[in-house]
Amino acid sequence: MEKIVESFEVFGKEYRFETGELAKQATGAVLVTQGDTTVLVTAVVSKEQKSYDFFPLTVDFIEKMYAVGRIPGGYLKRESRPSDKGTLTARMIDRPIRPGFADGFKQEVHVVATTLVVDGQNPPDCICVGGASAALLAGGAPFDGPAACVRVGRDKETKEFMINPTYAEMENSDLELTIAGTTEYISMVEAGADEVSEDDMLAAMTFGQEAIAIFCEKQSAFIAKIAPEPKEYPVKTIEPEVTARINGFFDQMSAALKDADKASRLEKVSELKTTIKENEFSEDERALWESDISAELKALEKHAMRTMVIETQERADGRSPEEIRPLYIVPGYLNRVHGSGLFQRGQTQALSVVTLGMLNEWQRLDTIDPLEGKRYMHQYNFPPYCTGEVGRMGAPKRREIGHGALAERALIPVLPDENEFPYAIRVVSEVLESNGSSSMASTCGSTLSLMDAGVPIKRPVSGIAMGLIKEGDDVVILSDIQGLEDFLGDMDFKVCGTERGITALQMDNKARGLSLDILKRALAQAKEGRSHILNAMLETIDSPREELSPFAPRIETVHIPVDKIREVIGTGGKVIRSIQEETGATIEIQEDGTVHIASIEGAAGEAAKAMVLAIVKEPEVNEIYDGEVVGIKDFGAFIKLTPSKDGLLHISRMANGRVARVEDVLGLGDIVKVQVIEVADTGKISLDRVDKPDAPEPKEGDARSFEKKERSGGYSRGDRSDRGDRGNNRGGDGKDSRTPRRRRD
Repeated sequence: MEKIVESFEVFGKEYRFETGELAKQATGAVLVTQGDTTVLVTAVVSKEQKSYDFFPLTVDFIEKMYAVGRIPGGYLKRESRPSDKGTLTARMIDRPIRPGFADGFKQEVHVVATTLVVDGQNPPDCICVGGASAALLAGGAPFDGPAACVRVGRDKETKEFMINPTYAEMENSDLELTIAGTTEYISMVEAGADEVSEDDMLAAMTFGQEAIAIFCEKQSAFIAKIAPEPKEYPVKTIEPEVTARINGFFDQMSAALKDADKASRLEKVSELKTTIKENEFSEDERALWESDISAELKALEKHAMRTMVIETQERADGRSPEEIRPLYIVPGYLNRVHGSGLFQRGQTQALSVVTLGMLNEWQRLDTIDPLEGKRYMHQYNFPPYCTGEVGRMGAPKRREIGHGALAERALIPVLPDENEFPYAIRVVSEVLESNGSSSMASTCGSTLSLMDAGVPIKRPVSGIAMGLIKEGDDVVILSDIQGLEDFLGDMDFKVCGTERGITALQMDNKARGLSLDILKRALAQAKEGRSHILNAMLETIDSPREELSPFAPRIETVHIPVDKIREVIGTGGKVIRSIQEETGATIEIQEDGTVHIASIEGAAGEAAKAMVLAIVKEPEVNEIYDGEVVGIKDFGAFIKLTPSKDGLLHISRMANGRVARVEDVLGLGDIVKVQVIEVADTGKISLDRVDKPDAPEPKEGDARSFEKKERSGGYSRGDRSDRGDRGNNRGGDGKDSRTPRRRRD
């Protein structure tokens, strides 16, 4: 294939699709570019058909550090497991692509997006969806495309929407909406927002849908240039006889589904499926139609659940479409931790725990993104026991990373600024029981834990998961969906926010006819559900606690001159280490002179703070110090006023009366109260002693004492006639030939 290029401009930004030169053995390969950011997206469709009861699609997003001109950190110096952002980007590509494949298509599909160049201005994630769609279509895959993805931002001042904003443009945006789909429907939504209203969010979705249509048109023009040859891919069909036999058990399946208890319902449904398999099919038929039987039993369960909701407006657990499951809320569930909150909705239970630390405990990121790290970390764990299953514990899976990121995004807008609350914050949500909406339970539980920890959040956040059952023109929107409704329904739409507006969204859609009108209804219904849940939360804790946990570190913040940082740190860190060892506090110094001092005991923090301030303190006239004598000269003593400043106490100001020697009044290590009387422009400090003692009497034999007594007649200076004429000792020229003495200062 010859090289084919399609370049175009959309909303003021340059894009390009290119194929025919790289990765030609893949089913399809497209180089997609925005600005200078370039990603190679490949798609491979396996030749053999699998007998899975699901569509085997795998998507990988590969972050190459050479794309941003960096060598990876760590010992191996090569890319290893994906970062959290890489994992989230892979999920972002997967979710809008998956619904585009035909039902019954069972061949494995592998999409790989490899970053080749990232220019630091244009993010690579959104263009990967268009690249994946183009690669699939270029390879003739049975994909209902084109599909595209855009990011919508909104300028804080002008309130104008932006399509695929740069990193710099996003810094002035109060909305980050990522929306994907085709010209006909929306398949995926992700959003983070600064308490944006439902109407504004819907307007952003409408704007994003219009932009998606433009990108799909450009992609169609590119595919038309390629003119791929149509390929025949087998689509698995179910044996009609299998369908006929299983459909006869519709009433029994409907009855088995009507149980509010998850475990009981699962057992009834499982028993019914086993009975149908064993009684309706022979051993040979089960071996021949194994995958067909499993697929049709699943289809029967799905049909029975959906029919129940559409026809009776009653759900499997007996709730109406708008009804929320019973709530159980306990802030401060654990003692000794910095903050905790237990949130339970029906049979979904999450325990969130807060840990506060120094800002230097933030999470550092080694990725292709410009973001170097984050101060707020939200982690979500979903162990096998929470669904009553046996499984292997290990590294977090994509779902866990995605749910943690959603809760993190929901809470970031309400967190206090680090200048107001100088802490790194880690929240861990442990899902202890799950029957749907566990990510929203972790969001609510995390709000409780932050308030319990005394983190001064702006407003509490609640979240709810919405569902959809759509059969033709019949549409039912479900509030607070349980696992069954998520698994067999058409939409999983999670909405988080405060009383003022939305802070986060996430939606996955399986229904081809999902319109903006349906989303508008879902947002309005979600707002009512969020309000109900939030009111229940506020009945248990209505505001952040005024005091931090006694087990949480107290952080004092002081500011010192930048030119004093070296003095506080000391040579090789000697000074700062000595302060920390002496007080037990932890000290962090930033480049702008901000100093954070953390301690569990308040007294330790205060002591460390005083020591830091003493180092940078500049003595002023009339200030009084209790200083240590650190140096003695004939003319006076040097007194240590601060760890970095000494002053001179002249011998004439040490006592009342004349002092013959400094040592008669002061010794090294003595503590003396002094007052600053002058600070010269050169920085030299002159001191006066407070509460001077009387000068001691001169000692016999003291040089100064001898001179004093001589002048008073106490000592005879002897006959000086034998010394001769001084002038005679100056040599022939009459000049003084003696070596002059050096006067003491």
